[in-house]
Amino acid sequence: MHVPVLTKEVIKYLDPKPNENFIDCTIGQGGHTKFILEKTGPYGKVLGIDLDPSQIENTKLQLADFKERIILTNDSYSNLKNIIEEKKFEPVNGILLDLGFSSEQLENSGKGFTFLKNEPLDMRYGTENQKPKTKNQKYLTAEEIVNECRQDDLERIFKEYGEERFSRQIANKIIEERKIKKIESTLHLVKIIKKAVPLKFQRGRIHCATRIFQALRIEVNDELNNLIKVLPQIISVLAPGGRTVIISFHSLEDRIVKNFFKEEEKNKALKILTKKPITADFEEIKINPRSRSAKLRAAIKPI
Repeated sequence: MHVPVLTKEVIKYLDPKPNENFIDCTIGQGGHTKFILEKTGPYGKVLGIDLDPSQIENTKLQLADFKERIILTNDSYSNLKNIIEEKKFEPVNGILLDLGFSSEQLENSGKGFTFLKNEPLDMRYGTENQKPKTKNQKYLTAEEIVNECRQDDLERIFKEYGEERFSRQIANKIIEERKIKKIESTLHLVKIIKKAVPLKFQRGRIHCATRIFQALRIEVNDELNNLIKVLPQIISVLAPGGRTVIISFHSLEDRIVKNFFKEEEKNKALKILTKKPITADFEEIKINPRSRSAKLRAAIKPI
């Protein structure tokens, strides 16, 4: 089972009580939700949302003991208000948004999220017929991006979403290589990245392909725009006294959440509960290395 990050902290700041209702906007395999359900018995419910249909199926298996108190939907959390109206799910006492992706998706999806296996360059969370969510989103898969994007657009994606110092060199090398052969697999892309990155920078703690794969995943799934869309909806649907906890894994995500919370606190629509982002302690990082980049922020809607 996927190991959820910052579980103690999630429960502390959401503060679930018996018979309260919560939403897990990225339910994954239900790791956080299990703890919420244990705290909200006997009648409290959780509405679980995930864009990846395989994650919904995994959650059904993992949380079979709670099936009477969990409602699952295969959708994007950017449609939060519509989902709540459709499911008639109220009141909403708390909302969790964990922006990380699960080890199951990384290791077993076959969609090219990992650079350690030879897989197609897909990287979509959703179904095979997933369509762009915005007018500005031109590409459906990572393969389309690396084979069709102009060099300056590739450089922008890698620099903005991956914070990659060698964005220009990698974009240039991709353009050169795709003229020879279409780039269709993860290992082909990794080989190209290694050609572009100086040798001494290929031996660091972080694999030289990490930031490029992250940037492509964010672009394919329109992750930052979806975050921007959902934040005002969270305030709108929370009951007075309701809490929200957001876990990000990328500096751009964290900045969006931080600035939104600050602005809404000025408007008296929220009260920030975490002056600084909460991070994993040494013990958790030792058990779950992926938790090292997690940052948790929490806020409460005034009564």
